[in-house]
Amino acid sequence: MYLALVIVVGFLVFTSAIIIPNVAAVSSVFQSSVTLSTKIQFMFSLYGSIGTNFTLISATYTVLIATFFGIQIALLTYYIRKARGGVMRIKGLGAMSLGGIISGALGIGCAACGTFILTSVLALFGGAGVLAYLPFGGEEFGIIGAGLLTYSIYLLLKKIDKPLSCPT
Repeated sequence: MYLALVIVVGFLVFTSAIIIPNVAAVSSVFQSSVTLSTKIQFMFSLYGSIGTNFTLISATYTVLIATFFGIQIALLTYYIRKARGGVMRIKGLGAMSLGGIISGALGIGCAACGTFILTSVLALFGGAGVLAYLPFGGEEFGIIGAGLLTYSIYLLLKKIDKPLSCPT
C-alpha cells in the first residue's frame, strides 16, 4: 500500500512539474476542437519534454523531488498510523518537508524558459535579473529542495525507528 502511495504521489508531482511550464499549450489543446485521443496523446507527449526541454541537472532533480515527495508522504502516513493519530512528535518534520517542497517547486523549469515559477514570482517584484547572478541560473533551488526533502526523509526515518513511548 505504501509503495502504491509513493508511486501515485510521485507520478502526480512529476506530472505537475511537466505540465506547469506548458500550461498555455495544454489549455490551448483542451480548448480546441481536436479529438479526445489527440488530447490524450498530447498529454503523454509532454513527458518526453523531460529529456528535451530540461537540462540534465533540472531533469534529475525534478525526478528526485517527485520521488522523494512520494516517499515523504508514504513515510509520514506510516508514522501517523503507527502513532495512531498522534502528530505531536512531527512538528519539525512538517516544516522541513514544506521547505523542501517549496524550494523544489521554485526550481522547476526547463532549459528554454529557466525556472518557471521562480522567474514568475520574482518578476512581480522586479527581481528576475537576480537569477542571472546565480551560478546555475536558479537551478540551485531545485537542488536545495531535493536536499531538504532527503534530510526530511532521514529525520522521519529516525522518528519511525524510535519507540512511541518515552524512555524511562
